[in-house]
Amino acid sequence: MYQEERLIAILNHLENYKRISVEQICSLFDVSRDTARRDLVRLEEENKIIRTRGGAILPSGRRVVEDYANRLKMVSSEKKRIGQMAASLIQPGERIILDTSTTVQACAEHLAEIPCTVITNSINQAEILSANPNADITLLGGKLQKKHRYLYGSSVIEKLGQYQVDKAFLGVVGLSENGLSLAHEEDGMVKRKMISQADQVIVLADHTKIGADEFFRFAELSDIDLLITDQMPEKAFTNILERCNVELLIAGDE
Repeated sequence: MYQEERLIAILNHLENYKRISVEQICSLFDVSRDTARRDLVRLEEENKIIRTRGGAILPSGRRVVEDYANRLKMVSSEKKRIGQMAASLIQPGERIILDTSTTVQACAEHLAEIPCTVITNSINQAEILSANPNADITLLGGKLQKKHRYLYGSSVIEKLGQYQVDKAFLGVVGLSENGLSLAHEEDGMVKRKMISQADQVIVLADHTKIGADEFFRFAELSDIDLLITDQMPEKAFTNILERCNVELLIAGDE
């Protein structure tokens, strides 16, 4: 494994387990203690971790949001299962919105070759679905966010207001009793408009997103209709979902 791949895997471990030790890095990636320390030094220099005695934690409890290419490398089997279940909900002739998340990309990848209309501000989703002969695709035009490969701005929001769709599929960075959140306000403003234009709002979020909060809150739990995740959340959170009238689907192992 190259160092760049190992660094991504270390950050992924930190997102899931909050801390990592030098010994764990050695064991997980079959490297020496010197190599493990060099990895931590590199991540510290990039301000992605705080080194502790014998290991590291994330700075101030914040989740590291990688660029789109690196997030794709971390697309897990859980996200793929979530995407596959989401795609199975799309019926022939439906009009849908797909946002820019990697979990929603898994939905696009599993979409059957059925007649449907897809509206998206994601370059990746449009490219994937261009191979689907029965999908009618509208790519919303706006300012390009190069790092995360989506289009945003007033022109995207204005154009979205002209459509009414059956379903909107959205990803999040954080999903808690405080609502749905993301790292970037401009992305959140577009998603907020997507919610208002859909008859049914479906959120795709693996278990690491549940209970987390990010910088910009773009919606309340009561704004969504269905949550698809890979593990049953804790009882306290399922009670909150029930109070907010949010249906829950679990995409478990086959």
